[in-house]
Parts: sequence; C-alpha cells; structure tokens
Amino acid sequence: MSKLDTPPRPWWRRLLSFGGIASLAVGALLWIGFTGALEYTNTTEFCISCHEMERTVYQEYKQSVHYTNPSGVRAECADCHVPKEFAPKIVRKVLAVNDVYHTILGSIDTPEKFAEKRLDLAERVWAYMKASDSRECRSCHSFDAMNISKQAPRPQEKHPTAIKDGKTCLDCHMGVAHKLPPSDD
Repeated sequence: MSKLDTPPRPWWRRLLSFGGIASLAVGALLWIGFTGALEYTNTTEFCISCHEMERTVYQEYKQSVHYTNPSGVRAECADCHVPKEFAPKIVRKVLAVNDVYHTILGSIDTPEKFAEKRLDLAERVWAYMKASDSRECRSCHSFDAMNISKQAPRPQEKHPTAIKDGKTCLDCHMGVAHKLPPSDD
C-alpha cells in the first residue's frame, strides 16, 4: 500500500493533533510569560517602583557595602530578599503579595506611613530570614568560603564562635543594608 492509498485521518484525529500542538504552544507561551514576570519582579527597578522603597530603604541601601564596595560586587534587592531555589522563591513571591496589597491600599505610600510600620515590616523580614537560616545571605557569604585569618580582628574572633554555635547571619549583622528601625522598647 502506497502513501497515496492511505485513507485520510478522521476529522476528530486531526483536531486532537492540532489541539495537542496548540496546547503545547499556549503552555510554552504561558511558561515564558510566567518566568519573564518572575524575573522582572526580581529587579531592583521593580522593587523601588512598587513599594515605598525608593525614598526610604533604597536610599539607605545605596549607602551600604552591599551597593558600593572595594570588590565591585553589588547585591540587588532580590539577592537578599528572594531565594534562588524555585519552590522557596514562589513562596516568597506569594508572601510579597501582602506588600503589593498595602501599596495599593496606600497604607505605606508615604515616608511617614512607612516609618510607622517599619519596625513591623522589618521584624517580618528578620523572622523570615532567621527561619531560613539566612539562606539568601549564605548564597554569597558562606562560612566555608571565608578566610577568617584575613578578616579584621573582631570577625576573626566572632565568626568561629558563630560557626560553632550555629548562628544565623542576622544574629550579628542586622542593619547592614538598611538602617535599623527604632524599636518599641
């Protein structure tokens, strides 16, 4: 039997084939859009446009060692606030919807309103970072990669104890990229 003798496929099989291809194409486009949006929302430009960050903590960050330093390595917002691994990143993005919600509500849209809520916001970030054992910090700062003998005297003294005691970065390094908010104490 030659190819010319082959009967045409029924219309419903052609439709299923077309539907499968169309589904794959739509799925691919949705995935590309999703990952593109995920990456865009990890940019510092997005963070300072969406939040009351541009006039407040972004200005503090620009004065920090995470923004300008002798090595020329810059940590952007997402480097410190968004996990690299996919599942924890999605969890963090879902939690960040609360920030967008409050931006839309206008509850943190001025420096004064932001200052009123700053301690609460900071405590939430600290709790999240401590719960993850400073995962985002450790993606750049690893005890294993530190040459403690070349550190300044105070870190030479403190880091071995922190390693031994299983401390997280925030146990000692709060306020590195942003000023500490005034406490209620």
